[in-house]
Amino acid sequence: MLIRKTSLQMALLWAQRTLFAGGILMLGYCGFVLLDIWRFQHREKQNLDRLLQERQSEAASSVSRESSPSLKPAIGPDGLIGRMAVQRLSLSVMVVEGTDKTTLRRAAGHIIGTGLPGQSGNIGIAGHRDTFFRPLKNIQRDDIITLTTLRGEYSYRVVSTKVVSPESVEVLKPDGNEILTLVTCYPFYFVGSAPNRFIVRAERVT
Repeated sequence: MLIRKTSLQMALLWAQRTLFAGGILMLGYCGFVLLDIWRFQHREKQNLDRLLQERQSEAASSVSRESSPSLKPAIGPDGLIGRMAVQRLSLSVMVVEGTDKTTLRRAAGHIIGTGLPGQSGNIGIAGHRDTFFRPLKNIQRDDIITLTTLRGEYSYRVVSTKVVSPESVEVLKPDGNEILTLVTCYPFYFVGSAPNRFIVRAERVT
């Protein structure tokens, strides 16, 4: 009996140590992810600010030469699109090209094949409901969404929100106007892979 009791105590001790070590590893991983997100957002903000300053300097130089400044590309270095903000929700996030796992962990992603700011079309931007796009649960009709890009700042007014299935890709179809469509998973507090998508549709304010 004494041997069995000692073996049980040792097993419990090792289980406790294993669980403790697992908890430390999980906390370390979470810390790494948060640091990676912060560094990526900070770096892209700096890149955007630098490129915008260069754009202003070029525009001022063009005025002095009485010539037209060159049109900047819609997609900048390393897939930089710009910064999206909803002031009322205190939402501000960098937007880059693509919606792969790494991109959406670090930023909001421009859905490849959809429109680009300043052009006629439907701009699709996706984000995670448990990070950058969590504030969208409180978005309202007539809220203003701004996109600051290398080509300028564009404003969009929210006209509708709805919940659709993941297969409802028609929400990204263009209709001849300048549309912005935000996509995130729904419900916002669902544990695991969410079954639906929350859609925010906004129209360009000119």
